Amino acid sequence: MNDLEKFEQRQVAALSANKKIPDFAPGDTVRVNVKIVEGAGKDMKTRIQAYEGVCIARGGKGLNQSFTVRKISYGEGVERVFPLYGPVIDSIELVRRGSIRRAKLYYLRDRSGKSARITERTDVGNDTTSSAQEESGTPEKKAANA
Repeated sequence: MNDLEKFEQRQVAALSANKKIPDFAPGDTVRVNVKIVEGAGKDMKTRIQAYEGVCIARGGKGLNQSFTVRKISYGEGVERVFPLYGPVIDSIELVRRGSIRRAKLYYLRDRSGKSARITERTDVGNDTTSSAQEESGTPEKKAANA
């Protein structure tokens, strides 16, 4: 590992220390909270705006990683490329995982409606939702499961 890679690793560690970045892949639905700057000069204000859609691509390595999110807004497809460690991103939330077999989902650009849907992946260890459902069951179901 050369000096440049070591420097990049230190920078990535410093940037991800104050931001929690979930492990997501193409096909997953993510909510990206983006910092929006309004106004100029003394009247400048920043606010957070959520951008929710399907991650259709990830690219780059190290500090230069980026991901593309696609959503449908008023019947029109909108794609936006975000740098993973960019200052414009406030936080990233994983909404649901998708079951896909490709690394790039550019074919979704040509599809609409039901053919553009991505099925949800259920083999991921989401113990919080399954354990909450089991705990909310009736005593008869708990006895049958034991």
